[in-house]
Amino acid sequence: MSKETLYYAFQCRQTDVIPWVPFVGCHAGNLIGLGADQFLAKEENIFNGVSAAIENYEPDGIPVMFDLQLEAEALGCRLQWNSKTPPAVVTHPVADGRHLNDLKIPTADSHRIPLVLNSAARLKRKYPDTALYGLVTGPFTLSLHLAGTDIFMKMLESPPEVNDLMEFSTEVAEAMTAYYIEAGCDIIALVDPMTSQIDPASFSRFVSPYATRIFEYVHQKRKFSSFFVCGHAQQNIEAMCLCKPDNISIDENIPLEYVKTVAGSHHLSFGGNLRLTTVLLHGSEEDSMREALECMDTSGNRGFILSPGCDLPYDTPPKNIKAITRLIHDPYLQDVTRMLVRKPEDAEHLDMKDYGISGKVIVDIITLDSESCAPCQYMVEAVKRVAPHFEGIVEWREHPIKKLEGLSFMSSLMVKNIPTICIDGKISFVSRIPPQNELIMAIQKRINEKLRLKIRSGKGEIMVFGKNREEADELLVRIGKALEETARDIPVKTSFDPNQVAAYGIVRTPAVIVAEYKLK
Repeated sequence: MSKETLYYAFQCRQTDVIPWVPFVGCHAGNLIGLGADQFLAKEENIFNGVSAAIENYEPDGIPVMFDLQLEAEALGCRLQWNSKTPPAVVTHPVADGRHLNDLKIPTADSHRIPLVLNSAARLKRKYPDTALYGLVTGPFTLSLHLAGTDIFMKMLESPPEVNDLMEFSTEVAEAMTAYYIEAGCDIIALVDPMTSQIDPASFSRFVSPYATRIFEYVHQKRKFSSFFVCGHAQQNIEAMCLCKPDNISIDENIPLEYVKTVAGSHHLSFGGNLRLTTVLLHGSEEDSMREALECMDTSGNRGFILSPGCDLPYDTPPKNIKAITRLIHDPYLQDVTRMLVRKPEDAEHLDMKDYGISGKVIVDIITLDSESCAPCQYMVEAVKRVAPHFEGIVEWREHPIKKLEGLSFMSSLMVKNIPTICIDGKISFVSRIPPQNELIMAIQKRINEKLRLKIRSGKGEIMVFGKNREEADELLVRIGKALEETARDIPVKTSFDPNQVAAYGIVRTPAVIVAEYKLK
């Protein structure tokens, strides 16, 4: 453990050993036999859990707590607690009619904030050589907690209202930054996962001015800063760098090679992006070491910090994380691991050839886990919100990839990024929470398609081919008589195009083809 190594990386200096920052959140509760809801509720539990993580994983830096609902709770959002994930925000004060002016900046004594600050002070004394991360909820994510998904529509219809939200959330972030620094935290990480849901123009307009201000505040306090985003946010990496943090941290959705290039052009350090579920949660020690080595070899030892793509899943086997710790400090083990061949993915591929033929339209949401991932939560909420408009016609399902079934489904639909919405097996919205009207239109379009197919199914047509009309006349008369006698209503089409005749493999004319349509 050496926070000096981490500091060198933040300064884009070469390091002998790549610094290691496991983002341990509720997983720390697992290490001491407590559920996430118990772990996050008491100072002693937070202190003991993070202490266990430091003892087991020998990090150069570690977050005091990974709970992006901390500030939201202090501002009046109601939380739903879970035993294996951080709590989820279930009410939004501003969306529920509360005026922004009625909300007060949380103090160091508000709700659970003192539990975290006191734990930080104690950890600082016990582990002076380990850098402590104070995780501050980013202003855009906090604004979404306060106002709900309506914020995406307000960005179009009422930008000043969004600016007011962002201004307030920035003041909250600055206050939290001051509290963490006073408690002894060495690095302030602004964690803003919901920014992965917006385009670069919206990011520059609604996020950049406020994030830049927060990083300037951190620098005034003479501390290092990190800008941490989850999800498919590759389009915003350049804009994130322009906010002037010391570090950019990303998850598995974004290639390290890309971040290394962009961050390097701004002389910023970068961190990531170990795969959480396919490797750390469901993989073996060997899988975890291969993954870590691939990240290390890709990124090099200048300005790079090895870390998971987000907070570790609660049930991550400790042996997998310990294996990475051994690898980092053992060059021989690194050489041996390089010689091993990566195993194929264990996720089973499902047979999807008949998917989507049922009478209902199926909306699938592929998530990390809506209980612990804010973008995933709000994407699921967006679908739940429109589902009542299609009662009896639309069925929706969430597929969290923290479970192997979810991984199989993700792989079978060829989904590459999360969260993603698929409609009847077709990828429709990737890492973007659609406005309500846009999602309704997409579902209605599929319903209309199915209706047309259903009307057409069970019917058919008769096609008559010939060199010319005269050649086909006798056949057409006979067909007409047969349809009249059998009282059948089947459309009859003709074609005298030699290319089309050849395309059907017809060698002699006149010829008849009878087609029957089935829904598939």
